[in-house]
Amino acid sequence: MIAGELRRFLRDHSALRVSRSMRDTAYKVLQAKEKLCAETGREPTVEELSAATGIARREIVFALDAICEPVSLYEPVFGDGGESACIMDQIGDSRNTDEHWLEQIALEEAIGRLSPRERHILSLRFCDGRTQMEVARQVGISQAQVSRLEKGAIGRIKKELSA
Repeated sequence: MIAGELRRFLRDHSALRVSRSMRDTAYKVLQAKEKLCAETGREPTVEELSAATGIARREIVFALDAICEPVSLYEPVFGDGGESACIMDQIGDSRNTDEHWLEQIALEEAIGRLSPRERHILSLRFCDGRTQMEVARQVGISQAQVSRLEKGAIGRIKKELSA
């Protein structure tokens, strides 16, 4: 009874809530993994585990990931005396940097300051991929007027972004 209470406490007070079926799958895979390691003398592949348990590869990967203890992004991964590197230092997102967000906001504000007609023309040209002639026919103006409006709008956007 005490062992059951301890298991229940650990299950209910873990950092992440994992379903019982997912944990059962993970434990079944771990048992098969130990058995295969003993038989072959090496770490089995996911395909071998799948064949041994009859569980799909994808489910095996999800189950094993689910039972791993979460690690803090600020957990030191290595240190050389004085300074240590954290997991956070090892990962990065070059597309979603603070600079990118600021540029995106500035661009949206600059486009928002254009007239509705200019925004519509730029949308047709650059979002829908239409030619100046197609835009001219749809809006009811000449291709030369579309060109001038487009050039002026882009110029104002560039001016606002460089300021």
